Amino acid sequence: MDKALATSKQFVLQSNYPLAERVRVVCGMSVYINNSLQWVKQAVESVLEQTVPPDLFMVVLDGQVSDDISSYLSSVEKRHSNLVLAHGLKNQGLSVCMNYIIDSTLHLNPCYFFRMDADDICVPHRFEKQINLLEKHQDVDVLGSALWEVDEDGNQVGMRRLPLTHSKLIGSFSRRCPINHPTVAIRFSVFRKGYRYIPSMLNTQDYFLWIALADEGCKFANVKEPLLYFRRINGFYKRRGRGKSINEFKARLKAMEVLNQKSLTNYSYALLVLTLRMMPAWGIKLAYKIDRFFMSLKKRV
Repeated sequence: MDKALATSKQFVLQSNYPLAERVRVVCGMSVYINNSLQWVKQAVESVLEQTVPPDLFMVVLDGQVSDDISSYLSSVEKRHSNLVLAHGLKNQGLSVCMNYIIDSTLHLNPCYFFRMDADDICVPHRFEKQINLLEKHQDVDVLGSALWEVDEDGNQVGMRRLPLTHSKLIGSFSRRCPINHPTVAIRFSVFRKGYRYIPSMLNTQDYFLWIALADEGCKFANVKEPLLYFRRINGFYKRRGRGKSINEFKARLKAMEVLNQKSLTNYSYALLVLTLRMMPAWGIKLAYKIDRFFMSLKKRV
């Protein structure tokens, strides 16, 4: 059985409006059992109230979610013809959810796929800014941006900027993931070539996808302006713990191999970060700060 067809049978669509026959911009988001209703509201409203909203905003309820979130999403869906809900029969993770959205919208011939997370907030002109830049720079396949880091109360606690140009991004892959995943806009032409998120990856799925696309010759860029408020909540460093650290280490090794970036310096850096992140929370926090420090050295064009 075709994998896309098998996956589609694991979701049930909910829409009070006829589905469009053609769309230009798709935004995908997934919601989980532990999400906060307040944050989901902020995330959804920040997408629907964009200066250029998506033609199709598909929100996947990945397995069971809280009753209040389910009720909220159903009420919003009834008022917005561009919002479609997809109910997952069981929890399957971000990769499967995003792949489902991609596969189920390909026949609509969209141009752009925007990522969004259920605890983040888009700045009002995020979509307009990224669409205009992608229209202007036809060679760019994946476009991310800087982001504001905010705490649980929405207070700004930092800014995360990454390299801007393709050459600097490619040079960074062996050290870190140089794209802020929740900020990304991707040309659908990438997915028409068959590329997808890796379902077996419960984290770092974006890192491995970017490496595969870089190996294919796809072009990357980042917007210098922060276009998203990223929720850095309590337990952030713990959540970036051992499982993700090991996968990031594997991704760095993969990048060194496929992008011809093998060097003693890159291997040493990868081992240092892995060692620190296998330590208690203070070590993970230190590794994050070290990574941010080296990131800041390369953030200029």
